[in-house]
Amino acid sequence: MTALASPPLTPAPAAGPRLRLGKVCVAVRGATPAELLERASAVLADSRFLEFRLDALSKPAAALAPIQKFLAERRDVTTIATCRRKPNGGQFVGSLTSELELLLKAAEAGCAIVDLEVESAEQCTRPQLARFRAALRAAGAALLISFHDFTRTKGLEHAAGRIEAFDPDFVKVVSTARTLVDNLAVLRLIEDHSLAAHVVGIAMGEEGLLSRVLSPRAGAAFTFASAADGTETAPGQVSARTLLDLYRIDQLDQATRIFGVAGNPIGQSLSPLIHNTAFRRENVNAILLPLKVKALDDLLTVVRDLPVDGVAVTMPLKQDVLPHLANMDSLTARIGACNTLRTGADGKLYGFNTDVAGVIRPLEKRMRLRGARIAVLGAGGAARAAVFGLVEQGAEVFIVNRTHETAVALARKAHAKSLKQEALAKSRFDAIINTTPCGMTGIKQALPVKENELNAGLVFDMVYSPLETPLLQLAKARGLVVISGLEMFVQQGARQFEIWTGKPAPESEMNRVVELALRKR
Repeated sequence: MTALASPPLTPAPAAGPRLRLGKVCVAVRGATPAELLERASAVLADSRFLEFRLDALSKPAAALAPIQKFLAERRDVTTIATCRRKPNGGQFVGSLTSELELLLKAAEAGCAIVDLEVESAEQCTRPQLARFRAALRAAGAALLISFHDFTRTKGLEHAAGRIEAFDPDFVKVVSTARTLVDNLAVLRLIEDHSLAAHVVGIAMGEEGLLSRVLSPRAGAAFTFASAADGTETAPGQVSARTLLDLYRIDQLDQATRIFGVAGNPIGQSLSPLIHNTAFRRENVNAILLPLKVKALDDLLTVVRDLPVDGVAVTMPLKQDVLPHLANMDSLTARIGACNTLRTGADGKLYGFNTDVAGVIRPLEKRMRLRGARIAVLGAGGAARAAVFGLVEQGAEVFIVNRTHETAVALARKAHAKSLKQEALAKSRFDAIINTTPCGMTGIKQALPVKENELNAGLVFDMVYSPLETPLLQLAKARGLVVISGLEMFVQQGARQFEIWTGKPAPESEMNRVVELALRKR
């Protein structure tokens, strides 16, 4: 299968009218004409290319005069007028004739493009559509014909053919992504048609983010964004500010390397923020995107065919991916979990576990690990990375878990020791590490250790939301040195950056942006 990275050989033909189009069209809607234009004004700092969703208004015609005034005062703003009828996925309850009349009046008011759904185009008589097109031309507007599938991604070529039969200025095909692979179908459609037509292609839904961000890179005329978080006009839409600042969509080109963070759920992951910040800071032409993965095979297909240069993986993928690796370092093999993939020049996947660096690096800055006595609270996936990594550094590791048998099993595999909870208060350690989710925002479990059991000079909590957990507050009150989960997150991310780029990571900048994001939550 051909990789989706070949650049267009020649530019696509120009649309009829001469248009100023950015890569991001911001979809704007409001309950009233005043609200519509208020929101439009607010996003002009991000984009001068807007879509007015007239069908969201109870009386769309009432917005035409205000729109005309708005555009007359802003000659550098390009707009699309959309008035999609309810049977075709919009909110307009009027007739086909009413839709055509509204779209034509929007063009005469200054909208540079009108969006007519393909179902409406097919319902028009030939003379009716010919008159409509001629009137649009007279008004200086272009015709975009669109197809929307709100349930799946299938038959995209057929949909494009239906649209192209009318020879519009723009072909817009929108599907709904149920898997990551659905993005590949949309991006291929763009590549195949962008030499002969102005194409817009998007897969809606959270799984379709790849298509929203990468479609201009594949040759699409533009992509769509929301005015702000919470004002989306389609499932999976992201804000213009996110596309421009976080994903740097204006700077993506055929040489841009693609990375991802894969899991489910994945929407709240801070990995895109930390890595895209690092890429920008170090002038690396790369982008990292969140990949909502329901099945490993789906991810592996996208990694191979897009292609993707590297992936940060979350549970349960950390174990599931192991049989698909060409090789992994010995520590990753012993831990039995891989959180970082790198695609080699041979196209094969190589695995690493940077969770270990997230534990070791912060501790090494504060203490000598060889011979140190360290208690690890918990025996899950995070604990495995901590235990195996610390043992390799020569530390004497004691595993404490509510289910003692689980601690015994992990200790046996890692050549560590297990310790019953009641023995904590009677023991002394150089450091205590919490690998459980206790103290995390939304988790109401009791702390895994009592105040009289904090018999250590240092307490390390892997939880980073909130920034100052109940455990760290308790440790600070006793005058102990503390390490927050933020530092672990940054350090494991820094190690991923090094694996992917071969460059030192800008740790201070990575720490700054993540801390700021966490304080805003």
